[in-house]
Amino acid sequence: MLGLTLLLALVSTVVSQDKLNMCMDAKHHKDTPGPEGLLYKQCSPWKSNACCKANTTEEAHKDDSYLYNFNWNHCGIMTNSCKQHFIQDTCFYECSPHLGPWIQPVDQSWRKERILDVPLCKEDCETWWNDCKNDFTCKEDWHKGWDWSTGRNRCPQGTMCKKFTDIFPTPQSMCEKIWSNSYKYTTYTRDSGKCMQMWFSAGENPNQKVAAYYLNRAPSQGLAASFILLPALLSVLLL
Repeated sequence: MLGLTLLLALVSTVVSQDKLNMCMDAKHHKDTPGPEGLLYKQCSPWKSNACCKANTTEEAHKDDSYLYNFNWNHCGIMTNSCKQHFIQDTCFYECSPHLGPWIQPVDQSWRKERILDVPLCKEDCETWWNDCKNDFTCKEDWHKGWDWSTGRNRCPQGTMCKKFTDIFPTPQSMCEKIWSNSYKYTTYTRDSGKCMQMWFSAGENPNQKVAAYYLNRAPSQGLAASFILLPALLSVLLL
């Protein structure tokens, strides 16, 4: 029994470590994270360990980008102060190797996995909303429902361009709804160790410790994975 317990603990640890440093199965992600010394501008903090490539980060900064053909200027020209947050959001999504606790399978033509309910730091979400509140959009959920007849997203027929604050009255509504609950608004601050930072300086990525915190809070997930792998391990040990 002791041997079985130790075996389960070992497998659970391996599964957790894998989730701590991994890339999503999505359109532009690498298979495994690793150094990328030439990451572009706002994506550069991830250069020591990234799920993105240099050309992806360069495209993330363009209005006319091939990444997703998404038009930030669908309701007039987006201000630079607002746009910088969407660029950082793209860098975070494409480059982060520490999103494992929130990666979920999805059946979409352009990706097989997505993130769900990633806990964002209060400062990151509120600054994003404040810098965009005077910009305009016509939709609450930017993941779906656009008119793609021209090859780029346009406001669907019957919608009107409105100020961000009319569509998203609070920082929470914007952060949680704009990408189909990819993010979760929290009241945790950056020094709490309990929320993910979109913005951080080059050097050690603070989000690794946050991901480890959430993995340690959910041992049942690791245990479930352990039982999935247990038969294979037992067969090896019994040879």
